[in-house]
Parts: sequence; structure tokens; C-alpha cells
Amino acid sequence: MGSVLLPDLVTEIVIPLSAVIGISFSLFQWYLVSTVKLSPSPASDNAVSDSLIEEEEGLNDHSVVAKCAEIQTAISEGSTSFLFTMYQYVGVFMIAFAVLIFVFLGSVEGFSTSSQPCTYDKTRRCKPALATAIFSTVSFLLGAITSLASGFLGMKIATYANARTTLEARKGVGKAFIVAFRSGAVMGFLLAANGLLVLYVTILLFKIYYGDDWEGLFESITGYGLGGSSMALFGRVGGGIYTKAADVGADLVGKVERNIPEDDPRNPAVIADNVGDNVGDIAGMGSDLFGSFAESSCAALVVASISSFGNNHQFTAMLYPLLISAVGIIMCLITTLFATDFFEIKAVKEIEPALKRQLVISTVLMTIGVAAVSFTALPSSFTIFDFGTQKEVKNWELFLCVAVGLWAGLIIGFVTEYYTSNAYSPVQDVADSCKTGAATNVIFGLALGYKSVIIPIFAIAISIFVSFSFAAMYGIAVAALGMLSTIATGLAIDAYGPISDNAGGIAEMAGMSHRIRERTDALDAAGNTTAAIGKGFAIGSAALVSLALFGAFVSRASITTVDVLTPKVFIGLIVGAMLPYWFSAMTMKSVGKAALKMVEEVRRQFNTIPGLMEGTAKPDYATCVKISTDASIKEMIPPGALVMLTPLIVGILFGVETLSGVLAGSLVSGVQIAISASNTGGAWDNAKKYIEAGASEHARSLGPKGSDAHKAAVIGDTVGDPLKDTSGPSLNILIKLMAVESLVFAPFFATHGGLLFKL
Repeated sequence: MGSVLLPDLVTEIVIPLSAVIGISFSLFQWYLVSTVKLSPSPASDNAVSDSLIEEEEGLNDHSVVAKCAEIQTAISEGSTSFLFTMYQYVGVFMIAFAVLIFVFLGSVEGFSTSSQPCTYDKTRRCKPALATAIFSTVSFLLGAITSLASGFLGMKIATYANARTTLEARKGVGKAFIVAFRSGAVMGFLLAANGLLVLYVTILLFKIYYGDDWEGLFESITGYGLGGSSMALFGRVGGGIYTKAADVGADLVGKVERNIPEDDPRNPAVIADNVGDNVGDIAGMGSDLFGSFAESSCAALVVASISSFGNNHQFTAMLYPLLISAVGIIMCLITTLFATDFFEIKAVKEIEPALKRQLVISTVLMTIGVAAVSFTALPSSFTIFDFGTQKEVKNWELFLCVAVGLWAGLIIGFVTEYYTSNAYSPVQDVADSCKTGAATNVIFGLALGYKSVIIPIFAIAISIFVSFSFAAMYGIAVAALGMLSTIATGLAIDAYGPISDNAGGIAEMAGMSHRIRERTDALDAAGNTTAAIGKGFAIGSAALVSLALFGAFVSRASITTVDVLTPKVFIGLIVGAMLPYWFSAMTMKSVGKAALKMVEEVRRQFNTIPGLMEGTAKPDYATCVKISTDASIKEMIPPGALVMLTPLIVGILFGVETLSGVLAGSLVSGVQIAISASNTGGAWDNAKKYIEAGASEHARSLGPKGSDAHKAAVIGDTVGDPLKDTSGPSLNILIKLMAVESLVFAPFFATHGGLLFKL
């Protein structure tokens, strides 16, 4: 089939080395952020000119610095406390599910310790099913712990950087941008490098036991993806409910009823709102994208292990998915320097183009990187497993599979930006509709969300067709990896948003000047759009990842064709298409119930605490933080149970064919709802910010803050909050998680499933 140019030894050095470089770079960025001090320091002689220029900004006001530090501590403590509480509950689930994996997979061969015929090549002997059960359980726990650590580290970095961004905003928007972006980069590179390193080390350790049984080795590695995504589900849902309960409560009472600014320190829900940005948008999103990376890698490795790479034990070609991610870290590192070192931001209007430039530069560099890896790490010709047959593939065809996923991601990112940025007509039209009240705003926003689905779906469809035509299900898996190969840059851009949002909140609470708040608002508005772009990436990659996992599941469960015309499959299809609606209903109602309690508490404090509106008394922030924490912990369990139990119940009772229908149905409907929900919410949020900023003649005609049009925009934003930050982002985990769970349990379902049809 041809040899590989890249020696195995180089592969063994390149993958861990690039991960170590990624971790080192993130620690260096952290060090640069830490040079912004949160303790008032006396000005040195050479700082005299600076202080003279920026005296008007209150640069040397020590009380402001102390106030920022105090608020940052409150946000950090609230975030840490919530995550620790959530991790206690999630830890119990993690142990229970690990036991379940061991029992189900061990029982496939009756807990036998003797070797068995291989699944795809009956002439060879493979390790016992009990070994797969043990190693799948271990990789599940490793994936889960790495996912939790990714979310926690992200939150810690964000809460470390928020007040520092606020303080740098006094020196100008460019300085504040660099701190926020560097902090995002810390999270992006730590997560990408850690995920890659843990997966690589796990493969090497498992290989000691499995030896030449690569089929068994990579089947047990799939637990890593399951662990990553199951933790991400609870992080996204729990964090999403927390952040939106606080946000809705703070907005409805503070802005609409009491007519006070966003993040006003008199608002009792303001600390809970800022904590929510960190636990939902940062910790939840970090775990989510880590899960996507783990699953797409696992899907590609499983298919490769039963193709010529695995059969001929070509180590470098086998680790092609990991090499793509390794090169991605290096390319993203170069890209980051364009934002922080090569170009300086001098004006507000340069922020959004700078962030968009990151996406373009990383995609172009990565295309070159993927070409280099494809032509050195792959033989010129090889075979890929394609539903029972071996399909011959050339290395340039696999390069095109990765490239099509990479560029589809960029297209989805730009379309999302067009529909959610207030620089373009769709959001401006939504803002304009606020003139006639909240109802027309809601109608226009929903229409925008539905319309925004069209181009991303075509982009996903084309990438599926091209990659499947070239390299079957392996092609789709590496296309998903292509989309995620710039994950470090994507996460940096994504995490930048909530950090800027927090910075604005701290500026308002610390009583900084109007000009500083304008700067942080500009950073935040760009961050809103980039957060929507990040969600677009996450949803697009989730669609490709879950399809690749679906293909691996169908192969592992020995299903030759998935025939929609058979009743078994069709009932699964129609039920699967309903699941995203059921899941969204649960998460939306959870936010509504939690927000109801929050609104009542905020109203109670305004009505009963004397001097609160006058600013002479302090609100009780802790009660609002407790309401959000209790509600999110309690309400995250039912949606989580729905996603985790559905594949188990369907697989055991109805069998693998019905389960394949459920997976296909949930994928098809889940992607559409997720894109429309995220973009609708993002558009409503930026329509409100468009009116508040009053940057154009049109925007000023709708404002100012407190006008009827502005109040209608706030209501739209409040309705959109759970759509864009709870239901929408959680849906991409639903479609991935059900697919990877089905793949992990496929041996059990194929052997013991379909009990109802056996009666």
C-alpha cells in the first residue's frame, strides 16, 4: 500500500512536544496577564507622563483598584463554590456510570478472561471483552476528569483576568483587548494541549497491554470521548441555567422595572449574573469543545484501527488524527501573535476585524499544516473500512476531507457573524422592529434565527458529501477534526467574550467613568458576536462528529444497512427527531423557574431594604447566588438523565436498528434547532447593545436607554438568553453524547439488546 515518509520516532516526539509547547505558551500568556497588578502601586518616575495623560481616566485612583479587586474576589469565590458543588453531584454520577460501563461491557462474553475472535477479522484472536470493559472504564474516567479540569481551569483564568481587563481599559481599548484576548488564549492552549497529551499518553499506556490488538485498543479508547462529553453536558446545562436565571432576574427587575443600568451595584443579582458568565460561557464551553475534540479523535481512531493503518500496524498513519491536532496547536500559536504582538488595536472599530482575522489566519495556516501532515504521515495509497468492505483512498483525498471541514467551519463562523453582529442589516432590522414593541422584536428575531440555519446546513451537507465520497466514515471523522483543528484560536476568541462582559460589569460596579464603560461595552459587543461564532463552530463540528460516531457505531454493531422503510428504524427516527424538543423544553422551563425565583428575590430586596435605590445600603448578593446555585444543581439532573438514559433504554429494549434511527433523527433535528436558537439569542442581545451604544443615526433614533424601543429590545434579549446560552449550546452535546454512548455500549447492545423484539 506504500510506506510513510514520517518515521514513527518523529511522530512519538512531535505529538507530545507540540502539547508541551502549547502548555508552555499558555503559561507564558498567563504570566503576561499577571503583570497587570490588582494592588494599588505608587507611580515610578518614568510613569509620570502616563499619569499626566490619563489622570482624567482615574488611572491613579487607588480606591477604584481596590474596589475592582474586591468585586473580582466575590465573582471568583462564587464561581469556584458553584463548580465545586456541581462537581460533587457529577462525581457521584461519574462513578455510577463507570460501574455501568464495566458491568455492561464485561457481560458481553460473560466476564470471560480468555481471548476471543476479533470482531472484524475472525481468523485472528483478540483480547477478552473483560479487558475492553476495564480499559473503557479507565478511559471514561480519564476523559471525565480532563473535561472537568478543562472547565475549571478556564473559569479560574477568566476570573483572574476580568478585573485586570477593566483596569487596562483606563489606558485605552487596545490594552484592555490584549489582556482579555491573552486570557482567552491561556484557556484555548491549555485545553487543546491537555486534551491531546492525555489522549496520547493513554494510547501509549493501553498499547503496553494490547500489543498488536489495535482493534481492541482503540475500541476501549472511545470511553475517553464519552467521559469528556458526559461531563460537558452537566457543565453546559448546569452552568447555562445558573447564568441565565441570574441574567433574566437582573435584567427584568433592574433594567425594565427600576430603569437602572446593566451591572449596577444596587442590583442584588449582579454578582450572580457575573458569576454565571464564568460557569456557563467559560467552564461549560471549555468542557463542550474538549468533548468534541475527544470524540472526533476517537471516531477517527476506531475506523482507522480496522482499516489498513490498523491491520498493517502503521503507527504514524494510525495517529494521523492526533498529528492534525498537534500541528493545529503550533499554527494557532502563530495566529495568536497576530492579535497580541504584530498588530496593535487603536480604535473600537478595529476590535471585531481583529478577531475575524484570527479565524482567517488560523484557517489558512492550518490548510498548509494539514497538507504537510497528509503527505508525510500517510502512505500515497491505503484502504479505509467502509461498512464491511475496504475502500482504496489516496493521501490527497484525505487532505481534502480535512480541508473541507476546516473551511466549512470558517464559512459557518462568518455566516453566524453576519446574522448576529450589529454591524450588518439582519440585527439592525431586529433593532428597528423594537419601535413597535416587544412582539415585533420577537417575531423578527425568530425569523432571523430560522433563516440563519440555511447556509451552515449547506456547508455541513457539502463537507459530509465530499468527505464521505473520498474516505467513507473516516473522511467525516477527519473533517470534524479539521473543523476543530483550530480549537485553541476558537476557544481564545470565545473565552474573550465573557471576560470582556465581566470587565464591563466590574467597571460599572466600581463606579468608573462613562468612557471606560463605553470601552468595555465595545469589547463586550464584539465578544457577543465571537461567542455566537464559537457556538456555530461547536454545533457544526458536533454534526460531523456525531455522524462519524454514528458510522463507527453502525459498523461495530454489525448493521449492514439502516433502512428507513423498516418500522424498527422509522419509529427510532421519529422519536429521535423529537428528543431535542423535549430536551429544549426541559432546559428552557428550568431557566424560567429559576428566573421566577430570582425576580421575586430582587423585587423583595428593592422593596424591603431601605436606601437600596439611593445607593446608601448594600444589597444581599449572597441570597441571589444561592438561588442560582440551588436551581441549576437541581434542574440539570432531568435533562442529563434524558440524554444519558435514552441510548441505554432504546438499545436494551428495542435493539441496535431502532437505536440507529434515534441517533439519525436527533442529529438531523438537533443541529437545526441548535443553530437557530443560538443565532436568535445572539441577534436579540446585539440588537439591544446596538440601541444602547447609539453609534449611528439609526441607533440614536431608537434610543436612548430607557426608551420604549430599548425596553422592547431588553425583553427580546431576555427571551433569547436561555436560547443562546442554555438550550442551543447544550443541544450539540445531546447529539454527540448519544452517539458516543451508543458506540461504547455497541458490543453489549449487539449481543443482548432488542429484548422486546425477542419476546
